[in-house]
Amino acid sequence: MDPLFAAYDNPDHPGASVVVIHEGRVVLSRAYGLADLSARTPATPETQYRLASLTKQFTATAIMLLIQQGRLQYDDRVVDVLPGFPAYLGEVRIRHLLQHTSGIWDYEAFVPATQPEQVKDRDVLALLTRADRTYFPPGTSVRYSNSGYAVLALIVEQVGGMPFSRFLSEQVFTPLGMRSTVAHEEGVSTVARRAYGYVADGDGFRPRDQSPTSAVLGDGGIYSSVAELVAWDAALDAHTLVSEATQKLAWTPAMLPGDTSARYGFGWFIDEDEGRVRLSHHGETSGFTNAIVKYPAQRLTVIVLTNRAGGEPWRIAQQLADLWLAPPAGQGQHAPVATRPWPFESMPNAR
Repeated sequence: MDPLFAAYDNPDHPGASVVVIHEGRVVLSRAYGLADLSARTPATPETQYRLASLTKQFTATAIMLLIQQGRLQYDDRVVDVLPGFPAYLGEVRIRHLLQHTSGIWDYEAFVPATQPEQVKDRDVLALLTRADRTYFPPGTSVRYSNSGYAVLALIVEQVGGMPFSRFLSEQVFTPLGMRSTVAHEEGVSTVARRAYGYVADGDGFRPRDQSPTSAVLGDGGIYSSVAELVAWDAALDAHTLVSEATQKLAWTPAMLPGDTSARYGFGWFIDEDEGRVRLSHHGETSGFTNAIVKYPAQRLTVIVLTNRAGGEPWRIAQQLADLWLAPPAGQGQHAPVATRPWPFESMPNAR
């Protein structure tokens, strides 16, 4: 397995942490390289990485909790729930935001690279007013949307009556024993055992830990470790936070007109891999690239977190998963990983 991480297994390079969970047990937990180059801090399974878009499954769960508590409905119009939501988006429902079928514009399109102050979730509402239409009528197509998940975080604040980061802490992280996991706000919270992000250049690696959009929480602001994500994975399988029926909704892809699958549920890409349901998500942000692959029926989950831009940890995660997955009866060996498409590769704006 170590050769899969050869690019990260260097005492002078940014690193990676990995965990494989099979049938409720951790069967592999390792780390490679450095979490902090300047301090020469080695990466460990307890190192906290910025999860980037792996955050979306937590944001979706916060919404599902509110719905399970009877405080929201999936088909509520967002404009009726969230003050300040642009009126031209009046037909966008909460379900559309969860499934990336809202068609709302990407807030990043309105944030210049030279933006002096970081954008926060609340700023996304103002940025959305710069458009006057959706990419498509809500519910008719699919386009990956960080804007949608920033808006979902604002809905959690509005309906939950507390900051999004506190809601996650009180209703998700603390009940699961994820004591170090945090939706990080600079100057408000701290990240224990923090990994810092980097990017390769001609001279090696240079810091690239933050961007103008790194402070938006709902679409990518959680820091966690592979060690603590074991508890998260166990909660998903045991339905500790939301009911089995609710979790099934999250793991069911949206259907578009013409009976076409959007291949996205609530915070998860969904497809089939050799007849097995495969849940997955990638995460790419300034200085971090991550992946999770989960086969719920086989009770197998692989998580790879890295603190560098670039790379394809989802390919590594799949190769590791294949070591624990026996080929379906009569099908022989697995197809080569390089020929097995990922659902996000065909979804507009998924990177």
